Amino acid sequence: MQMQVRIRSVGAALRFAESVLLAHGQRHARRNAWAAVCENREYAADRRHDALGASKAAGAAAARTVRQ
Repeated sequence: MQMQVRIRSVGAALRFAESVLLAHGQRHARRNAWAAVCENREYAADRRHDALGASKAAGAAAARTVRQ
């Protein structure tokens, strides 16, 4: 018995390989893990942005204190 599959793109080939090699639960877990990675990156970027704003505000406050 031979299975023939027509693959139309690299993405389709990767999805096919994933479906053959991994059980549904493992695929789902991997997608959840990737979503968590992306969420953590966004959180870290937000914290960097907030820290930058706080350091600029602290610098401006220090400059006002020195001038007085």
